[in-house]
Amino acid sequence: MAAPGDIPQAGPALQRAQRDRARRRKRMRWGLLAPALVVIGIFGLAPLSIALVYSFLEPGTYGGVTWAFSPEAYVQFLFQRDIFDDTLGFNGAYLRIFGRSFGLALITMVGTLVLGFPVAYFIAARPEQQRNLWLFAVTLPFWTNLLIRTYSMMLIVRDEGFLNGALIWAGVINRPLSIIYTDGAVLLGLVYSYLPFMILPIYASLEKFDFRLLEAAHDLYASRVQMMRHVALPLTRPGIVAGCALVLIPALGAYITPELLGGGKKLMIGNMIALQFGSGRNWPFGSAAALILMSIVLIALLVSLRSGAKPEARHG
Repeated sequence: MAAPGDIPQAGPALQRAQRDRARRRKRMRWGLLAPALVVIGIFGLAPLSIALVYSFLEPGTYGGVTWAFSPEAYVQFLFQRDIFDDTLGFNGAYLRIFGRSFGLALITMVGTLVLGFPVAYFIAARPEQQRNLWLFAVTLPFWTNLLIRTYSMMLIVRDEGFLNGALIWAGVINRPLSIIYTDGAVLLGLVYSYLPFMILPIYASLEKFDFRLLEAAHDLYASRVQMMRHVALPLTRPGIVAGCALVLIPALGAYITPELLGGGKKLMIGNMIALQFGSGRNWPFGSAAALILMSIVLIALLVSLRSGAKPEARHG
């Protein structure tokens, strides 16, 4: 039996052991997180930090930067200096490029949603042993480089391409349509490139969907439109939101598709930024444009997340 004088010593010893275990668990957590944090720091935070620093410097004569502080890159986004008296005048050229990019990206998002939801619904409604085959068909384009796929799209939409040839053969048109090097060609290429990004998240939501709910709605005399609007769409909303984000964000920064299908005539944000680091030789403005785009996307994502969380909070 322990002596009475030994009992008070058990409390501090137990507390020290608990603190040691807590420290070991904390070190273990940080050890497991360390590889991910290093990757995020090297490939995420470091490039963003460099772009942020470059955006507040002066452009070099032959590219690069001059290490002198200047907010001119952000001023240049909205204004243009007069060559004689150095006064500022509004310049909406870059805003138009941003507007065109957002317009094409939004239409791409809507187009992929309209096309992708029925495809995802069709796959989810197939017997389980057939779904992998259909998913394989959806992901098959990813096996080919985007550059090659875009060149293939050029062969389809050019004046002597498959699309015009098929329309002429069917008697729909008498002469080839000028599709290539237009916003329509860029939009077609964007929808084709990012359609799988919409199908897969929606399918992931529909895979867990209980189709008996649609049967119950049908028994209650709901129409097909009502079943989709009040049953299927609300329950698959997380997949739809994820798909829209996965399409909208890369479509905003698309480079290859507008460069090839637009012929360099229909600039989007990605092309404009790349131009600043190429023939434009204005690295600070390219960095500032990239950061402005990233800020707009982050704000839009935060707004969408907040709007998506409110109905769930009310439901709870």
